[in-house]
Amino acid sequence: MSSAATPPPPLPDEDPIGLQSFAVLLRRLNAEFNRIAQEFAHSHGLHLTDVQALIAVLDADQDEDGEPMTPGRLGARMNLTSGAVTACIDRLEKAGHIQRSRAAGDRRVVHLHYAPAGRQVAREYFGPLARSTDAVRTRFEADELHVVVRFLHEMNQQLMQVGR
Repeated sequence: MSSAATPPPPLPDEDPIGLQSFAVLLRRLNAEFNRIAQEFAHSHGLHLTDVQALIAVLDADQDEDGEPMTPGRLGARMNLTSGAVTACIDRLEKAGHIQRSRAAGDRRVVHLHYAPAGRQVAREYFGPLARSTDAVRTRFEADELHVVVRFLHEMNQQLMQVGR
C-alpha cells in the first residue's frame, strides 16, 4: 500500500466545521479509501467492485440482523444485476476470498462467507491501514470518539437512503 506524496490542501478558513469543510474531508477520506481499495484490487487481480463485495460480505456479520450475506442481498446492496453478482462471486471464490455455503434450513439459499485465506490476505494488506487508524484513534479521548462514531453511524444511515 503506497502513501500519498503531497499533503492535502488546507480546509476553508471561513468555517472549519461548516458543511463545506465536512464535504471536503469526506470526499478526501472516500478518495483515499478508494485508492487503497483499488490498489488492493489491482494487486490481487480483482475489480474494485469485487473489493466492495468483499467488504459487504465481511460487514454482513456486523449488520443489525446478523444474517450472512446472500447473492440476492449483495446484488441489492451494490445495485448489480444477478449476472454481475454471479460473475463477481465466481471471481472472489476462484481467488480464495469467499466461500459459498447452503443454508441448513433451506438448501436453495446460498450464504457467502469470507474465506480464511482471503481474510489472511486482507489482514496482511490492510494491516498498515489498521495501525494508522489505531494511531489516530489513540489521539482522542473516549468521549470524542463516541461523537465521531455517532457521526459516522448517522452518515452511513443517511447515505444508505440517498437515491432509494
